[in-house]
Amino acid sequence: MKILIVSLLKRKVTPDIPAARPRVIYEIASGLVKKGHDVSLLGTADSLIPGVKIIPVIEKGFVDMPGFENPFYAETAYLVKLAKKIEEIADQFDIIHNHTYPEFINLLIAKNIKTPIISTIHAQAFPEYDEALSLFPEAYHISISEAHKKLFKKAKIFKVIYNGVDTNIYSYQEKKDDYLLWLGRLSKAKNPDGSFMDPKGIKWAIRLAEMTNSRLLMSGNIEDMKFYETDVKPHLTDKIQWVGPLSPELKLTKSEIAGLMQKAKVFLMTINWYEPFGLVMAEAMSCGTPVIGFDRGAVAEIIKDGITGFVIPPNRGIDGLHEALAKIDTIKPIDCRNHIVNNFSTETMVNNYEETYLEILKQ
Repeated sequence: MKILIVSLLKRKVTPDIPAARPRVIYEIASGLVKKGHDVSLLGTADSLIPGVKIIPVIEKGFVDMPGFENPFYAETAYLVKLAKKIEEIADQFDIIHNHTYPEFINLLIAKNIKTPIISTIHAQAFPEYDEALSLFPEAYHISISEAHKKLFKKAKIFKVIYNGVDTNIYSYQEKKDDYLLWLGRLSKAKNPDGSFMDPKGIKWAIRLAEMTNSRLLMSGNIEDMKFYETDVKPHLTDKIQWVGPLSPELKLTKSEIAGLMQKAKVFLMTINWYEPFGLVMAEAMSCGTPVIGFDRGAVAEIIKDGITGFVIPPNRGIDGLHEALAKIDTIKPIDCRNHIVNNFSTETMVNNYEETYLEILKQ
């Protein structure tokens, strides 16, 4: 098949980029090339995927460009250009796989082309997003978990396809060090009272570490430095540490992240929001590291409770986290690894997308 993968313009797609959406795009494109398909990627000029033709719309991703005088106008102008480029070249491809941030922009031209568009929905569901997607019933919307799918009340979801992780990079290590690991985003969004929202739950991780006198390593991207200064920095000690640069973009490489995961005693998925999938959970378990997570979003679909970690009812809060941590040694690292290899590998993800392309083309 001749496949056009339409990327996001916010970031490039390369072998080393750590952000979740580019990682998934990279793995899908690479896997399709290995299976003998002719794959092109429409996105940033500095994207790089071996064996994939890059069709540029913009020189660099928005996060790597100098600031625009009017970011909203500039970014939407590039998104319009992207959509029109799809319209221009669509007939050169058998299928178009849309991953743009936001996904619905490209669907504005879906009725103008004959090539079917499959659109992977990466972001958390919310009413405005749901309604926008529902305006394009001719597109094939893909959710990345059953929990994610259930949140869409108006948009018609064609299928659920789980994300996959590279089990070679996130390789197995049985022997662990004695530290907890948290990776995530420090959101710039605020609550009505002016406090920072904490969708990824770093405050829970810190509370657990302080309560149990545990060593905790944390890293991620900091959207608002004030969040770090007010809610994280005051808690740093010789045991509770931030790893890597303080930056709006996660600067750790995949191999550095894998190294942290391989040695961690447990990965903490202490989320306060409905995670659509949660690649970090699968990556940690691929390394043989169990996960403790609140039962929100896809957590219960990714963690095999009592086998690869523990799924905690959110109303159990810090007590639930504490109880799970006390019995984390009952989890066998090899069970974590096998669960991911058997269910959430990149090979499984790519096979599922390939089968879906063929199913759509037969229709």
